[in-house]
Amino acid sequence: MTRWNLIHRRSSIDPVLEHSKPVDEELRSLHVEVDGGAFHIDWSQWSDGKSMGMKCLTVDNGAMRTVILPERGMGIWKSQIQEIEYGWQSPVCGPVHPSLVPVGDPSGIGWLEGFDELLVRCGLLSNGAPEFDDRGHVRYPVHGRIANLPCHDLSIESQAELGFVDVVGKVIESRFLVYSLELETRYRFYPNRNTIEIHDTVTNPLTTPGSMQLLYHINLGQPVLQAGSRIIAALDHLAPRDARASEGVETWSICEGPEGGFREQVYYSTPLVDEHDWAEAMLTNHDGTLGYSVQFDTRTLPCLNFWKNTAGVEDGYVLGVEPASGFPNTKSFEEQQGRVVKLQGGQSRTFRLRLHALSSAGEVQNAMERIHRLQTRPCTVEATPRKDWSPAAS
Repeated sequence: MTRWNLIHRRSSIDPVLEHSKPVDEELRSLHVEVDGGAFHIDWSQWSDGKSMGMKCLTVDNGAMRTVILPERGMGIWKSQIQEIEYGWQSPVCGPVHPSLVPVGDPSGIGWLEGFDELLVRCGLLSNGAPEFDDRGHVRYPVHGRIANLPCHDLSIESQAELGFVDVVGKVIESRFLVYSLELETRYRFYPNRNTIEIHDTVTNPLTTPGSMQLLYHINLGQPVLQAGSRIIAALDHLAPRDARASEGVETWSICEGPEGGFREQVYYSTPLVDEHDWAEAMLTNHDGTLGYSVQFDTRTLPCLNFWKNTAGVEDGYVLGVEPASGFPNTKSFEEQQGRVVKLQGGQSRTFRLRLHALSSAGEVQNAMERIHRLQTRPCTVEATPRKDWSPAAS
């Protein structure tokens, strides 16, 4: 294995300046050859706007270019195949440097000022709706803190004979005397493939018990999202989050074109799985020539949420596919329903996904057939919210 260290935080009494330097300060680009092809990897920095000073890692595997944001919780900003861009156009005009995102804003929704990515993790202490204490102070901000925390360690690993390159990063979310959670992310790329494999491990490094939540907010706009785009997923049960979502439950899987003033609709579901407990969901455009598919291991990601926000393009026209450890309600509600992940001191939990950018009718058809094979029985669709899934249920 060959390894390049881009960032490494020393835990010693080295001079302060040594803590902030990249390990290989001259490393700006890499050409990595493996069996089956080659990679070009750029390590660069934005120089203007709300992205100023933020570094990114661009991985080009010959078929797809992907921009990773180590300083935003190891999120993925966008992927691109030829002229086709996978992601969405957020009105926040990012990616936004995390120092400019007021996660602790008294409203509880300051997180939204940085929301811009194709893939953003929500967690780790909490991942859902904002929650307030008896005095009205924010106890858990919307979608948590991990997406606005910078990488602690970052490296590139190559297994030339096995034909892949990994991008590995560690992000630490902690508060002294309260909790600590460590996320180690591994993105695996193969040459000339439009797939990203994700292997995340969350660890409680303390000696005392703790808890966590994790949701993968995977967001798609034009050109995959358009009038007539369809959500295709093998599901066991599906229910609207609230009364607003109930209004569209009969057509929950069909997407409309951009509509100014549209109010978001969210649907909660549990998927059907294959013999290895993996599930799959996808969004395809109206004629099935473009799409994006998400496969995930339901042993640790048993829930699947769909976020429809088909507002005006200028307002953030987007569809979210969200595998998760639970539903994005307040943490206290999820605790009551037993969907919060408990971690004893030193214990870890692993989360695995595969992301597929589909750029042809054949690729879309193959994903559709895989999903249809999983649908071994009809999905039960509820007309109103479920009491055990949503606090909005009457």
